[in-house]
Amino acid sequence: MTATGTIDRPLTHDPLKQAPMSPHATTSEQPNGSATEDFITTGAITSRQNRTREMQLIPEALARAHMDDRLREVDAQRHAVRLVTARRMQRKAERVSLRARRALAMAVMH
Repeated sequence: MTATGTIDRPLTHDPLKQAPMSPHATTSEQPNGSATEDFITTGAITSRQNRTREMQLIPEALARAHMDDRLREVDAQRHAVRLVTARRMQRKAERVSLRARRALAMAVMH
C-alpha cells in the first residue's frame, strides 16, 4: 500500500479537496482520507473540525519519545558495559602489580 500523502506532507491542505475519513474499512484501492478525483465534499469539513495539528502529530510525537527512551536505555547499557570492563581491567592490573611486587621481593631476597 503506497500512501500519496502523509501527516507532515499532505497531498492537499484544502479540506474541501480531501475525501472524508470513514471509520469502517472500504474496498477502494485508495487509503482512507486520501484525495481522489471523485472526492465527496459533503461532510469533509465537519469530519475534520475537531482535529487539530497537535492531534494529528500525536503518533509521531509518541514514536519520537519511544525512540528517545530507547536511545537513553542503549546509552545506559553502554555505560554499564564500559564500567564493568574498566573494573575488570583494574582487578587484572592489581593482580599483575601484586605479581610483579612478589617477583621483585623474591629477587631481592635471593
